[in-house]
Amino acid sequence: MSDLPRRAVTRSAKLATLPISFAGRTALGIGKRLGGKSAEIVAQEIQQRTAEQIFKVLGELKGGAMKLGQALSIFEAALPPEIAGPYRATLTKLQDAAPPLPTATVHRVLTEQLGDDWRENFVSFDDRPTAAASIGQVHRAVWHDGRQVAVKIQYPGAGKALLGDFAQLARLGKLFGVLLPGLEIKAVLSELRERVAEELDYFHEAEAQHAFAQEFHGDPDFLVPDVIAANEMVLVTEWMDGTPLSRIITDGTKEQRDRAGLLLVRFLFCSPARVGMLHADPHPGNFRMLDDGRLGVLDFGAVNRLPDGYPAAFGQLTRIFNHGDMDTVISGLRAEGFIRPHIEIDPDALRSFLAPYVEPTAVEEFTFSREWLQAQAASATDLRPTNVVRQLNLPVSYVLIHRVHAAGIGVLCQLGATARFRDEVIQWVPGFADDPDQAPDALPIP
Repeated sequence: MSDLPRRAVTRSAKLATLPISFAGRTALGIGKRLGGKSAEIVAQEIQQRTAEQIFKVLGELKGGAMKLGQALSIFEAALPPEIAGPYRATLTKLQDAAPPLPTATVHRVLTEQLGDDWRENFVSFDDRPTAAASIGQVHRAVWHDGRQVAVKIQYPGAGKALLGDFAQLARLGKLFGVLLPGLEIKAVLSELRERVAEELDYFHEAEAQHAFAQEFHGDPDFLVPDVIAANEMVLVTEWMDGTPLSRIITDGTKEQRDRAGLLLVRFLFCSPARVGMLHADPHPGNFRMLDDGRLGVLDFGAVNRLPDGYPAAFGQLTRIFNHGDMDTVISGLRAEGFIRPHIEIDPDALRSFLAPYVEPTAVEEFTFSREWLQAQAASATDLRPTNVVRQLNLPVSYVLIHRVHAAGIGVLCQLGATARFRDEVIQWVPGFADDPDQAPDALPIP
């Protein structure tokens, strides 16, 4: 736990450097203006330095700061590589290489949560973790009835650190307003805080995972290990073997990578309709390809509860975008809260920005690639006030949907997957498969 700065004083000090530094940069900017530099150049310099400081601090912290960074990945793509690159590298390291808890601490948590006789629940328990993440780690064991199980143990103090981050980040609204004037950051933070509070409660995770396991029991495409036992900080589930998706990315055949990509999209799009929930943490570590061709899915700590499935406007606006009616798209985005009332958007700039998200739904078959993603990101790499990314808002109801789609596209590009992704959208996303001749004014926009 040495790289997780849990102490409140330390974390507050790191976050407090943001507004102090920003005030200094603003004073410096005024001085430059008096010295003859144009207001636009000074404003851009302030924004760039603000961005550098924001992403440096977010990258140094885990917990709430990391969750916010993930949610804001859409805006991160609009920043120059020299700013966002180090942040992305730090974030990847934090996600993939959390240090394991000492064995004595693991035993202490198990004793506190399961009682002094916790070992009686297991035939055997491996003290070496098989996986570690931002708030907990997983151990392999054999349950008392002989079943192979995974035992997920939450880091002591992780909850306090996570929620403390959000209390600090909520004070930085003005700072994000300089960088992203279209973003209502307090609403985003509030939604993320709620979801993180759920993620810390393993009872919530157990409920979600059991619901997925029941729905996909016997499914030809997916396997979700069921829950065996749960406590606030300990979760015991069925063990699942399989090839990690990260290995399919690096060593898989084209056929394996295409199937993995198609099943990932199918799982993410069908789950809201079938389970009323969306798996909200689709990074490669949470997926396995099984020998029988199914996709195995792990870690249901972060889920978006969508009892009515995907919002109908999501499919409708995607379809209308494909038909080129940007006026209706802009009206719909305003109605959904993506464009705040005081913000004016250039239709051509918005079309260019949205194209990467919509392009795979406009053709019968599509190939994702790193080069394609890099080309899309390169179209929005400046901090000028006219940059459309800076003018957009992330509505509360779409925070986790965005997180899933942004991360999912990243995984698909790593896979280099080719498949009929449009078919999955037609089948599972409400509104997308409506009559294409439907008049634009038939769209139910208030």
